[in-house]
Amino acid sequence: MDNRKTAEFVSEIWDSSIIPELCDYIKIPNKSPMFDPDWEEHGHMEKAVRLIETWCRKQAIKGMTIEIVRIEGRTPVLFIDVPGDSDDVVLLYGHYDKQPEFSGWEEDLSPWEPVIRDGKLYGRGGADDGYATFGSLTAIRALQEQGIPHAHCVILIEGCEESGSFDLPYYFELLGDRLGSPQLVVCLDAECGNYDQLWCTTSLRGNLTGTLRADVLTEGVHSGSASGIVPSSFRILRTLLSRIEDQDSGKLLPDALYVDIPEQRIEQAKLAAATLDTLVYKKYPWAVSDPSPTESAYELLLNNTWRPALSVTGSEGLPDLVNAGNVQLPYTTLKLSFRLPPTCDAGDAALAVKEIFETDIPPLCTVRFEADSSMAGWNAPPVADWLEASMHKASAAFFGKPSMYMGTGGTIPFMGMLGEVFPDAQFLVTGLLGPNSNAHGPNEFLHIETGKRLTSCVAQVLEDHYLNNMRA
Repeated sequence: MDNRKTAEFVSEIWDSSIIPELCDYIKIPNKSPMFDPDWEEHGHMEKAVRLIETWCRKQAIKGMTIEIVRIEGRTPVLFIDVPGDSDDVVLLYGHYDKQPEFSGWEEDLSPWEPVIRDGKLYGRGGADDGYATFGSLTAIRALQEQGIPHAHCVILIEGCEESGSFDLPYYFELLGDRLGSPQLVVCLDAECGNYDQLWCTTSLRGNLTGTLRADVLTEGVHSGSASGIVPSSFRILRTLLSRIEDQDSGKLLPDALYVDIPEQRIEQAKLAAATLDTLVYKKYPWAVSDPSPTESAYELLLNNTWRPALSVTGSEGLPDLVNAGNVQLPYTTLKLSFRLPPTCDAGDAALAVKEIFETDIPPLCTVRFEADSSMAGWNAPPVADWLEASMHKASAAFFGKPSMYMGTGGTIPFMGMLGEVFPDAQFLVTGLLGPNSNAHGPNEFLHIETGKRLTSCVAQVLEDHYLNNMRA
């Protein structure tokens, strides 16, 4: 592959075609089913998948077939089949559903209005994960433009990832024969430690979400009349959370949520920490002016990728401030999100958490913990020599630096599914979610230059996959 021609071709396609399409895609509020239960009636999901399908059909790719696959009541899947120069299969994955708006966007930015500024495309879903289809097809096309062979490529783009991919197993069963037995899986929905090199994700944490509710009354009453007699439902939840989490350090307490960290992942975390240094924590929009965590960059990376953590992501029963009268609240509910180590059994974790919350309940109240979803994490198999060499080659060619490995604190349920079904497959899990890109939060952006370089890197890996199989 001529690297210069590849870079020029990819850059031109991004500038003339991909970025305009992503701008139109950002305008569509196609929130994932968990956040828009009436998604089918609203039609935003259909509009988004149709937009992507229309663009794909315009691409000059030999023998490509495209289908929007549907199962009644479930978000559609975009399925693209590109015949190759061998029968070996590469599966490329992404998703087109989005997280909700969230608050706190800058005055001139909006989740549904694209803005290009300083080489970044702002708006919900561009980097997570609208670009995946465009980048995958462009990488394949870059090879074909130069007459370079590649394996049979299958592209699967789902519409339920941000809700835990609960629709995906049904499509996985339906499309099983058409997916084949992938030797290589390319996932463009992950993080990058910086925008200076190619990053390969080696692990993903699992996720347990649920609601914890405490009831003390059947209706609210005057706080002056009841306080001191009726317990505070908020205080009860605060007490229960202390059973799970050290309130000073944030460390989770149950042994059932921990696993032994593989030695290889420890060594990779050390290398990533040495490369990123303070960027490990400075990439976040802190409220303090000069953040300085007490733990080292290495320990922070392990906290973020191989240790459990708890976030309170929502509440019910607490009035808005403007409506917060002097009332003893009848109940309080918190939405909890546990990030679990990659190899932790999510089902067992859910049972352990429920038992901790619902055993020895404080007096004068009822307590209930209901798990909404429990998703397993993923730990990548050992990287094959050819793939490691290819990633370094690609990163050097298009970034000018060697590739790096890192675990990721988020969850991509499909990776766990694939890992179980195809244990011998190799994985290139990478993406554009780098420092300050802020997926899921306000001011989300896609780093355009990194998108171009990453697309070129995928083309290089596809070529090397084909060549390696020809030598075998």
